[in-house]
Amino acid sequence: MPFTSSVLTVQPDWIDYNGHLNMAYYNVLFDRALDEMLDGIGLGQDYLASAGHSIFTAEAHVRYLRELNAGHPVRATYYVVDADAKRLHLFAELHHAAEGWLSATSESMALHIDMAARKVTAFPPALAAKLQALRAGDARLPATRVIGRRIGIIRPA
Repeated sequence: MPFTSSVLTVQPDWIDYNGHLNMAYYNVLFDRALDEMLDGIGLGQDYLASAGHSIFTAEAHVRYLRELNAGHPVRATYYVVDADAKRLHLFAELHHAAEGWLSATSESMALHIDMAARKVTAFPPALAAKLQALRAGDARLPATRVIGRRIGIIRPA
């Protein structure tokens, strides 16, 4: 099952001079939802405090599909695309919480970090098993056609 965040609200000071949500704040919304997910699966702030390990995002690709405005309620849904000993491949969708339409997607690669050494390290076995179970549960992603999509201009042949 994918993880669905609580309802988050687009703040008025996040609106740019074009009159819509500034692109940076889409990442804020995705990140806040990711923090909820990580807390829920045991990789959040408590894990950092107890184990001295955390998750760092190494790469992200955001697609902006429909404008958000001040006051819009949103929810993010996260899927585990893949996981290995040290990495976590995630896909997220940001939906208008009241009307249901899709506003943006985010695909990211996260790394498991030993905070004392500031280096990538393997997940503990129990967490690795939990991530594999989440991966198996999220095997039917809703937007597989966009996962792994590269950016580029497509020219006719």
